Amino acid sequence: MYEQLIHINERPLPFSIDTADTLWTDPHIARQMLKAHLNPNTDSASRRPTFIEASVNWLQERFNVGPGTRLADFGCGPGLYTTQLAQLGAQVTGIDFSENSLRYAKETAVSHHLAIDYIHTNYLNYQSEKRFDLILLIYCDFCALSPVQRQQLLGIFRQHLADGGSIVLDVHSLVEFARFEEGVRYGRCQYGDFWTDEDYFDFINQFKYDAERVTLDKYTLFTATRTFEIYNWLQHFDQASLTNEFAASGLAINDWYANDAGEPFDPQSPNI
Repeated sequence: MYEQLIHINERPLPFSIDTADTLWTDPHIARQMLKAHLNPNTDSASRRPTFIEASVNWLQERFNVGPGTRLADFGCGPGLYTTQLAQLGAQVTGIDFSENSLRYAKETAVSHHLAIDYIHTNYLNYQSEKRFDLILLIYCDFCALSPVQRQQLLGIFRQHLADGGSIVLDVHSLVEFARFEEGVRYGRCQYGDFWTDEDYFDFINQFKYDAERVTLDKYTLFTATRTFEIYNWLQHFDQASLTNEFAASGLAINDWYANDAGEPFDPQSPNI
């Protein structure tokens, strides 16, 4: 027990452990993630419907999205953006790791008579002959990737971007980083049945890495039959650090906003 407690409370190196497979492919957690995506009263997995509608309207106006626009949504989830963008006439590709979420997205496309090309893969492995006029990475997905993974993904973006094409993504800012506080919580089923339908005990450790501008929510869960961990890493950015990462992949940032609904950039915004 003592050694287990040492492990539970030890501070790992930033991005040294990746549990994305568990988060997106565990059948129970995948079902819970889909429920969270579709819940209109929370921003815990996707933005609320009113924001998504505002975001799609801005994307349409800012990038002239319509018939003939070739568009890719990386990490499309259950198709909350892809469905609306396809309804504008765009040629839409959705890429996601979660088979469960994509199943819902495909069913929605069929019911709306939309020809959306959904690809079930880790978007870090995506390869295609397609070229896109607009590439989206929504809901701060970029922040959950390690530095190596971020450069890999930006390379994939550049490879699949059409001449004159654009990338839209959002990230957590240093304002959000400053708000984060370290802490430890222990309890029984603190997240209800989100992680498992078994009875469980859980430790939640929150670590902050000032030099790297990284935070970690580390979940260690014990049921009668198994022990598992979830590591939720988040990188935080300012304009300079984000500009440098894009420049390293041969990309340039043209415009800054407070969010992906096109609100004016604000240095005090939690997102960029």
